[in-house]
Amino acid sequence: MTIDDLKIGQSGVICQVGGEGPLRLRFLDMGLIPGTRVLLQKIAPMGDPIQIQLRGYELTIRREDARKITLQEDRV
Repeated sequence: MTIDDLKIGQSGVICQVGGEGPLRLRFLDMGLIPGTRVLLQKIAPMGDPIQIQLRGYELTIRREDARKITLQEDRV
């Protein structure tokens, strides 16, 4: 499952960050690291971008980027 698969209000824990080179480093710099819990808060009216909450702040990312971040189901 990826961040893109979440429905509004669902959450998961990052288990793998995809992408290569600068893109992957950008994800990591934004706090998208393995073990981090993310919650899908909003989806734009046209479906892209999406807003997630992690580490106490909101982050808006494109669906294309969200597909590169693998999650495991949150058990909380």
